[in-house]
Amino acid sequence: MESTSRTLEVTVISGENLRTDRKPVKKNAFVTIQTDSNKVCTTKMDADGGSYPSWNEKLVVDVPMHARFVTVEVQCKTSTGNKTVGVARIPISDFVGGHVPQSYLHFLSYRLRDYKGERNGIINISVKAKVPEYASCSSGTGMGMGVPLADNNFGGVVTGIPVWCTGAYAGKF
Repeated sequence: MESTSRTLEVTVISGENLRTDRKPVKKNAFVTIQTDSNKVCTTKMDADGGSYPSWNEKLVVDVPMHARFVTVEVQCKTSTGNKTVGVARIPISDFVGGHVPQSYLHFLSYRLRDYKGERNGIINISVKAKVPEYASCSSGTGMGMGVPLADNNFGGVVTGIPVWCTGAYAGKF
């Protein structure tokens, strides 16, 4: 049975040079993370980090398999309500798939843009795709497939790459 979503552990680390109306953010900055679904995860407010806030807060986000982006939005609480500082739309492909292990911890920095599309600071995050229990590997347990090589049981993953031979070697393998 295939899952309809994947789970990401997003640690919101810090922000840099955050501004509202070209003025440095003074206090009460927080971050929201949203996927294609309507579910929103929010960090606590950094009351005294100013335009260089630090959250170091881990948020667990369920992302639908069809989702292509995660939206990270930095806001600050003001006397008139919450004000958006900047937004970054992060492609899921930045941390899922490719040539790294599924549970690889990615440290990433993204440029924030305000509602006019102008640069408005940087957000620093780390992202790790959680591997479902049924897909995880543990050394020496479970049923294996394939041919054992000597006495080595390193529990690693092997990728096969098809090779086509041409010329003098064609048909000899």
